[in-house]
Amino acid sequence: MLRPHSPDPHPPRRTATLHPTPVRRDHPRLPIPPQLLTPLGHDAVGTPREHGESIRDSLPRVGCVFADDRHWWWIVPSGSHIGITWPPSTAYAIGSGMRDPSWTATRPKPGTTHPRLIHAPVDGSPYTPPIPLYFLTCRLTGSSPRWSLGATG
Repeated sequence: MLRPHSPDPHPPRRTATLHPTPVRRDHPRLPIPPQLLTPLGHDAVGTPREHGESIRDSLPRVGCVFADDRHWWWIVPSGSHIGITWPPSTAYAIGSGMRDPSWTATRPKPGTTHPRLIHAPVDGSPYTPPIPLYFLTCRLTGSSPRWSLGATG
């Protein structure tokens, strides 16, 4: 006899992980301009706002960039987190989905704003190359680059 499913009254606690968790489809996503195609899907890497201009000026190519009052969000191809560990001061959003305007699991802090598009490339590709972005964020944050073939991080 099958018993009806009842939810566990004590679900397991979520633990911190180095692996980003996919964002639910009902969360808003950063809107890529419609004329820019994303055949590789897209994720977003959030860097501290104070590093934004330095990163932009150092990259050989810049794709779509969004900004709010705390982060600059760089659009990268999906899976740019696979095999590398982004520095602790960065955030990685799979599918560039947002949980809320502050990109945290809590209520937005007063004064936070929804990320807005501050740069769109003219050549038709919305992507910032993830490897140069990764090494720049490591350098600016004083982190050592770490990667592992075949691992997610």
